[in-house]
Amino acid sequence: MKKPKLIALGMFALLPFAALTAHVDGVDDDDPTGNNIIDEVIWVVGDEPILKSEVEGMRLQAEMEGLRWNGDPDCAIPERIAIEKLFLHQAAIDSIEVTESEVSTNVEQRLEYFITQAGSREKLEEYRGQSISQIRNQMREELRKQMMIQRMREKLVEDITVSPAEVRRYFSNLPADSVPYVPTAVEVQIITKAPRVEQEEIDRIKDELREYTDRVNKGETTFQTLARMYSEDPGSARYGGELGFVGRGTLDPAFAAVAFNLTDPSKISKIVESEYGFHIIQLIEKRGDKVNIRHILRKPVVSQESIDRALERLDSISDDLRAEKFSFDEAASFLSDDKDTRNNHGLMANTTEDMRRTSKFRMQDLPPEVARMVDTMQVGGISRPFQMINDQGKTVCAIVKLKSRIDGHKATITEDFQVMKDVVLNKRKDECLSQWIDKKIKTIYVRVNDRYRSCKFEHQGWIK
Repeated sequence: MKKPKLIALGMFALLPFAALTAHVDGVDDDDPTGNNIIDEVIWVVGDEPILKSEVEGMRLQAEMEGLRWNGDPDCAIPERIAIEKLFLHQAAIDSIEVTESEVSTNVEQRLEYFITQAGSREKLEEYRGQSISQIRNQMREELRKQMMIQRMREKLVEDITVSPAEVRRYFSNLPADSVPYVPTAVEVQIITKAPRVEQEEIDRIKDELREYTDRVNKGETTFQTLARMYSEDPGSARYGGELGFVGRGTLDPAFAAVAFNLTDPSKISKIVESEYGFHIIQLIEKRGDKVNIRHILRKPVVSQESIDRALERLDSISDDLRAEKFSFDEAASFLSDDKDTRNNHGLMANTTEDMRRTSKFRMQDLPPEVARMVDTMQVGGISRPFQMINDQGKTVCAIVKLKSRIDGHKATITEDFQVMKDVVLNKRKDECLSQWIDKKIKTIYVRVNDRYRSCKFEHQGWIK
């Protein structure tokens, strides 16, 4: 089989629209029927082509997710892809960066979610018609692009603000049926006990890490190979443990102290304990105040006996709380192992999409184990002890108290000012981005296949 010729993307702006073809032995290369067309360039934005296969892929994904398009999908989908390419073009100009570690972490989180929804890795592979490796690779580049687009959008609107007067004025003119609905929100206090890891298990993990170091030092294998095989950091393991260039502030303090003191790429660090587990680290390169390193993470396994002891301790604390021997605030401050909440009487904190911190959670924003407990609790109630996985991927045991619940309701200016402010702020940001898109279209090369010239696009200027 002859392979289709590869054309540099930068040349598309100089070429007429043409089908990309594959030729099969025995088929005339000059076949006028077009039956051997495998893809087609339908738009060009800058030097980036939009292929017919991209449009069909987005259409299929939208159908599977039950999404609807405003207007004709044949017009709306290629315009959506073209807008994404505008943001990517500007991101390249502005040197917007997304690290390998960030992409890897995002991919693994999404993949785990999809596996959970499908029921198993095998079921996901069957549903997608791809192996997990193929799905991961496909997700990787797509998520990288989406993260760059999002960061470019955020940069364009980072200086936009709205005043309280603007918020009140906007909602005073808003029809009653357009007032936003505020979903149920809860405030939750938590007390956790970390099951004790047996010393024998810690010794086992350390012995494994020492063995890895010995094997690399003896030249039997490479650090990268061992990281791919044994590291329990899903975001970096498949890349040989490499994190990419990171700053000290983004790392666990104990991990960072060792990583930034490494000077010889041929040497492997001592064993480091962080809140995630135990590591060995190898320097790749230092660059200013950032370092690129690779690591292997191993997590000790907590025994069921240790978990049972932690649950029993929390059960005893619950009994004392119900007997009013002390308050939940006091117990959280002095008995909880959760360093993120014990200084705030156990009150859990939620970081919103716009990076604000609040004590209020929508049910879907809580850890799933906590949400299941809180769902049927009365305000002031204390849960039974339960087991959960914390943000560091460790098994912990917990009890929670439902501090407050605000049932879903139509927003009011007195009770939900922040919600209303967000609505107005997002509207201003959308207007700003829309104006930016209109201006960007005028300054970039765009060529559209003739069959799209009758489309009613959201933005003007695509047809030139």
